[in-house]
Amino acid sequence: MKQALLYQIYSLLGLLPLCILCASFSNKCTVTHKVADCSHLKLTQVPDDLPTNITVLNLTHNQLRRLPPANFTRYSKLLVLDGGFNTISKLEPGLCQNLPLLKILNLQHNELSHLSDKTFMFCMNLTELYLMSNSIQKIQNNPFRNQKNLIKLDLSHNGLSSTQLGTQLQLENLQELLLSSNKIHALRSEELDFLGNSSLQKLELSSNQIKEFSPGCFHVIGKLFGLFLNNAQLGPSLTEKLCSELANTSIQNLSLSNIQLYGISNTTFFGLKQTNLTMLDLSHNNLNVIGNDSFAWLPHLKYFSLEYNNIAHLSSRSFYGLFNVRHLNLKRSFTKQSISLASLPKIDDFSFQWLKCLEYLNMEDNNIPGIKSSMFTGLINLKYLSLSNTFTSLQTLTNETFLSLAHSPLRVLNLTRNKISKLESGAFSCLGYLEVLDVGLNEIQQELTGQEWRGLGNIFEIYLSYNKYLQLTSNSFMSVPGLQRLMLRRVGLKSIEGSPSPFHNLHNLTILDLSNNNIANINDAMLEGLEKLEILDLQHNNLARLWKHANPGGPVLFLKGLSHLHILNLESNGFDEIPVEVFKDLSELKSISLGLNNLNILPPSLFDHQKSLKSLNLQKNLITSVEKNVFEPVFQNLTYLDMSFNPFDCTCESIAWFVNWINQTHTNISELSSHYLCNTPHQSHGLPVTLFDTAPCKDSAPFELLFMINTSVLLIFIFIVLFIHFEGWRFSFYWNVLVHRVLGFKEVDAQPEQFEYTAYIIHAYKDRDWVWENFSPLEEKDRSLKFCLEERDFEAGVLGLEAIVNSIKRSRKIIFVITQHLLKDPLCKRFKVHHAVQQAIEQNLDSIILVFLEDIPDYKLNHALCLRRGMFRSHCILSWPAQKERTYDVILILHVSTTYRLP
Repeated sequence: MKQALLYQIYSLLGLLPLCILCASFSNKCTVTHKVADCSHLKLTQVPDDLPTNITVLNLTHNQLRRLPPANFTRYSKLLVLDGGFNTISKLEPGLCQNLPLLKILNLQHNELSHLSDKTFMFCMNLTELYLMSNSIQKIQNNPFRNQKNLIKLDLSHNGLSSTQLGTQLQLENLQELLLSSNKIHALRSEELDFLGNSSLQKLELSSNQIKEFSPGCFHVIGKLFGLFLNNAQLGPSLTEKLCSELANTSIQNLSLSNIQLYGISNTTFFGLKQTNLTMLDLSHNNLNVIGNDSFAWLPHLKYFSLEYNNIAHLSSRSFYGLFNVRHLNLKRSFTKQSISLASLPKIDDFSFQWLKCLEYLNMEDNNIPGIKSSMFTGLINLKYLSLSNTFTSLQTLTNETFLSLAHSPLRVLNLTRNKISKLESGAFSCLGYLEVLDVGLNEIQQELTGQEWRGLGNIFEIYLSYNKYLQLTSNSFMSVPGLQRLMLRRVGLKSIEGSPSPFHNLHNLTILDLSNNNIANINDAMLEGLEKLEILDLQHNNLARLWKHANPGGPVLFLKGLSHLHILNLESNGFDEIPVEVFKDLSELKSISLGLNNLNILPPSLFDHQKSLKSLNLQKNLITSVEKNVFEPVFQNLTYLDMSFNPFDCTCESIAWFVNWINQTHTNISELSSHYLCNTPHQSHGLPVTLFDTAPCKDSAPFELLFMINTSVLLIFIFIVLFIHFEGWRFSFYWNVLVHRVLGFKEVDAQPEQFEYTAYIIHAYKDRDWVWENFSPLEEKDRSLKFCLEERDFEAGVLGLEAIVNSIKRSRKIIFVITQHLLKDPLCKRFKVHHAVQQAIEQNLDSIILVFLEDIPDYKLNHALCLRRGMFRSHCILSWPAQKERTYDVILILHVSTTYRLP
């Protein structure tokens, strides 16, 4: 017993250093690019081992009580110090003295209760100071007088009872002063006069129970551009008083959300007449009454929000004066008072006629009875109109429904969730500028004839998804040939078999969504002509039969011709077969989703044409084997792969290659260890495929290498044999020339040769008459030419062979007159040709000219004379023309008179 106790004590002592090490690592700050993050480490003091060049230090969510200046001496380059969410109760003046470059100081959610004149005395470069959620109840003297560069000061969520932050002019560069959620009950001029030189873009006083606006309270501020008084419970009378105090100020943005402004009259905003107010927020006020000409004093207003109110009646003069409003938000502004029809909100005709500049109108989530004939008249610049869930009785859209928008350049129209059941012919005919039409999430049930879209010449997108039942015909979209996006998800389509296809004229279509329709019958021409289609959604249908080889007429290849398709979704279609050529035309495909089907065996070369594929989804199929010949081409460029929840067969033949690929790839494969499990064999069931041992699968590797080596050697040997057979003569000839060039075969001190003859004529005996008739006249025409003719120029008494050799040496060039007779002449074949070629090589000149009197094939020329046309340049080969002897004479003279160097 005693030994066991000692053993446990020694074990604990052994683990103690490890625990200390882990604690030290857990309390370590992280430093990245001069930013030190020491948050959530339960620190009680500032770390002293951080790099001295850090510019940002995050000390939030610790247990710091103080920020001793001495601890920051080494961090003099700090620009940002965040000490929020600690228990700091006092800030020592020397802190900024050691941080001369500090620009942002955040001390939110601490326990600061007092700010003295010395607190920020040395923080002269501060641009942002956050002191929200402390215990500051009063600001005495001038703690911010040295913050001449301060742009933003946040003192919200404290206990301040006054806006006075100093007794003298200061904070001349301040742009944002946040004092929300304090205990301020009055705005007095003497408490705001310290901002006399400031230009405030935002004065945040929300969530203060302000009951008094003293005369001139906003005029003592240098310039005030933005005032936020949300959640202040001002009521109509104080709101009117507020507006009168803002008269003749620089106010541009005014937010009065949730101030219990139940009604507005034509005097409420009278005080803003002499301002340039451009933004007004009156949301969440339960506003019920808007009197005529209530906004007549706001001619410069551009952004107006009335969302989440309870307006009962909108008259033709309710919006009078809003001539420059561009953005109007009326979301959930008209709500039903009770269940009776009489309590429905009412919008008179011409209510929007004054909004000549309005571009954006949001009327979502209201209870308006319907669209009146002149409801939107006057909106001559309207571009976006959202009427989602707006009307209680808009079951049918006729050609008069949007007649009041006939003169509006409307681009986007949202009509979702209005219980629309029918679109009549020409329902949108007056909206010629419309680009996006959304009539989804309704109850439309009809056959689309194509007349519904008449007049939509600029339409870009039609959203029809989530309707009850649509039936398509060949003319369903004939009126909108420029359509680029068509959404038909879950609209009750059972089949698309018409000919021609409903989409046959949509040549610009890029996105087509036909998902969730249980489609079972389509033909191979359904997508014909959609060359620009990029995204096709066909998931959650019933297309399995179409790709079966047993299908009558064979598989239906409905994807043919989609050469620019990028994204294809075919999930949940019940596929258990895929034709090998089904993706052949999809060369630009980047993403394929085939998950949630019944696929088991995929044909080889299925993905051979998908070189651009980046994402492949095959999850939840019946795939047991991942074969190299099927998946290797497509896996090469993948960035994302999902084959999870397949019943993998963990054997060498099935997944050895796949496991090796997983261990080497950088492709993103999520949940690899938990969602890729072996199903068979029994002993591997439930184990991750990554644990499969591929070592026993490598026995065949040496034989594969040997086969590759033998095959390579055999192919190289065959290539060499064929090369020698067909091109050996060329190699032999140029080798002979090279040897003679290097070794010479010339006299070292050879004198320049003097040629007696221009050319020596080699010809067959039977061709002597032709030679005499054609070469003698050339000598007579040009005295510089002299040909060596055997019958005329051989010396008497000299042996024939010797005479031939001497004559060849004394001739500048050698002319072969090639005929069938020459090929059969034994003297030419055995002696003359050899000496002529030898001299040409020794002289290193293009000395030989071939004159063909007959068309002699190259192989006969080589067989008889060991010559080929390829041995000579093209200018050394002449064919005797049939009827152009004069021209030929000139060419021949030119060639025999010119000397060329060998290459």
